[in-house]
Amino acid sequence: MRDFQSLKFLSLFKGIFIRLGVDYEVMEKILRIKLTMDERRVPTIFTENGKQKKEGNQFLKSLWIYGLYSLILIPFLLLGENYMYQVSLVFGMILFILMTSMISDFSVVLLDIRDKNIIQTKPVDKKTIAAAKIVHIMIYMTFVAGAFTTIPFLVGLFRHGIAFSAIFFIELVLTILLVVVLTSLLYLFILRFFDGEKLKDIINYVQILLSVGVVVGYQVLIRSFEFVDLNMAYTFSWWHFLIPPLWYGAPFEVLLSGNSANHFMAFTVLAVLVPLIAIYAYAKLMPSFERNLEKLLSDTKTRKKPRNWLDEAGAKWLCRSTEERVFYRFASSMMKKEREFKLKVFPVLGMALFFPFLFIFTYSVDGGLGEIADGNMFMFIYFCNVIIPSVVFMLKFSEGYKGSWLFRAAPIERISHVHSGTVKAFFVKMYIPVFLFLSIVFLWIFSTRILPDLAAVLLGGLLQTLITYKIANKGELPFSMSFEFAQESGGAKMLLLTLITGAFIGAHFLANVFDYGIYVYAGVLVVAIGIGWRMAFAEKRAVPVQDTI
Repeated sequence: MRDFQSLKFLSLFKGIFIRLGVDYEVMEKILRIKLTMDERRVPTIFTENGKQKKEGNQFLKSLWIYGLYSLILIPFLLLGENYMYQVSLVFGMILFILMTSMISDFSVVLLDIRDKNIIQTKPVDKKTIAAAKIVHIMIYMTFVAGAFTTIPFLVGLFRHGIAFSAIFFIELVLTILLVVVLTSLLYLFILRFFDGEKLKDIINYVQILLSVGVVVGYQVLIRSFEFVDLNMAYTFSWWHFLIPPLWYGAPFEVLLSGNSANHFMAFTVLAVLVPLIAIYAYAKLMPSFERNLEKLLSDTKTRKKPRNWLDEAGAKWLCRSTEERVFYRFASSMMKKEREFKLKVFPVLGMALFFPFLFIFTYSVDGGLGEIADGNMFMFIYFCNVIIPSVVFMLKFSEGYKGSWLFRAAPIERISHVHSGTVKAFFVKMYIPVFLFLSIVFLWIFSTRILPDLAAVLLGGLLQTLITYKIANKGELPFSMSFEFAQESGGAKMLLLTLITGAFIGAHFLANVFDYGIYVYAGVLVVAIGIGWRMAFAEKRAVPVQDTI
């Protein structure tokens, strides 16, 4: 095994780990093995995809995308010297990126129990195992933070000087610690009170709420400031103590601008003290965390078959053949039970519920709700169509993808029924609930005059689903690929498919220019859906099993 630069750097802090009661030599060996395994991991793509196997650490090779995202931070660092405004927004974005990365990519590592049978059978104490796990995550989180902040750091050094960059670097380290340790402590809290399958479900929903929460929190952060004479002004309120990005803006005000207001001093203390207290608490609770992780091995779920009368009704009324009904129920069950799928998809659905109202009340007019009701802001309901590409793309991934051989072994007469049943299940189980909720609230705000518009949005959503499924899934069977490859494919394609929503919005606006234009537009959509359905799910007989051997 080769030497890793990250481990050489880590050795500088050997004394701290020893004082915390960690066997540093053993921890380093565990980390060396884990990092080596990360490098040697070779994705096993299905041979029918015709792709080359990729050697090396694919996560490190994908860090350039974070560098590209970091360009959005540069304008905030060039806007004068209003540090509270500039740096709070910058660290809000940094916290957003780090938290979503921690939740989506590294929670699995934090909650991993597969190495217990190997490591815990050896004379290794649980504190050392927990330390190796958290440092393993910290190494990769540091790479993410470095990729996302290197360019802004250099811009800040050039624009504001060495003192600014020194404070920026220290706060970045504290931010990484805060994200990783607080997430760990949150999981520890949940682990203490729940067991087995119930615990796994709760952790899954906590991850989803955190993903939505960081987005909502970022919007709340922006609204902590207000424009005064075209300049952003900060007005203190007590609840700002609950917004961590404001903590990280305060030290710049105190140390560089000489602002010694009591709330800025308190924010500065919180920025330093909370991560340190969190680290100390985690160090004390590490053995308890590892001990409680063993609950994930237990299965206390009651094996009672739930009543799926909604799925049965949907299958009966929406599916024409018995075969299609089977796969409608199958897809409904997968979307309901797969934790990884829900972790990837539910945050997107949550944002679709949140953003329409955010934009309506952000751009609200002086006339209040009454004047809003007379306008065209109901078009923000198209946010529920923006989610379609992301969710439809995820329909081909599954934790149990290895069982996809059953698609070939089962006596399926028409493969098109597999795809059409899945699309119908998505539309009923994922899209319709979001659309109905927004529609009910929008009808209350805008009155029944928007009913034809809502019908056009619904029809446009179905047509966009067909287009997306045909382009994004390329004939791959649903739930037949590992989530490991979800990040490797679909980036630019998903962006383009998302932009299709803009075409539907433009057509909708054009239809409203003419009298009864919305009804003509809806009729065109119905015809397009009929044609699109036949094109997307052309009747093809399944390939016999013996022909695939």
